[in-house]
Amino acid sequence: MGGLALVPNDTPDFTIDQAGRILDDVLAPWIKDLALLVETIAPSAQGEPGAILRMPFSPRLCRDNGVVCGQALMAFADTAMVIAMVTASGGYRPMTTVDQTTHFMRAIASSDVLAEARVVRMGRTMSFGRVTLTGATDGKPAAMVSSAFAML
Repeated sequence: MGGLALVPNDTPDFTIDQAGRILDDVLAPWIKDLALLVETIAPSAQGEPGAILRMPFSPRLCRDNGVVCGQALMAFADTAMVIAMVTASGGYRPMTTVDQTTHFMRAIASSDVLAEARVVRMGRTMSFGRVTLTGATDGKPAAMVSSAFAML
């Protein structure tokens, strides 16, 4: 897996470069087709660990009229939450999605999408988070996602 340490790391020195390598080395190969970019790994103003990722616009992710499809948005939110959990752990820790609830508020058309993923609670066996998806062009929220992960 590209020499990436796949064990929990307690150091606070987890970098954007390491987060990007998680996208390449750990996640399912088809996730690479989304061309996701890790923009920021930092706590929120409230101190919640997390990350901000970008999904570049592509017509391949769209349905009619350039609207980014819900399936792509849900996969993006799930992946962003994995990166947030990895950031909170200080390194890769095996996990699997147990639950994801998505509330779509509006369509995103012909625009990159941003995901702000925040860890609400990081536990030994279960962790919980939330993601806000926004259009990169206008910054308006398009979906809210809550999720639970089993930490393996």
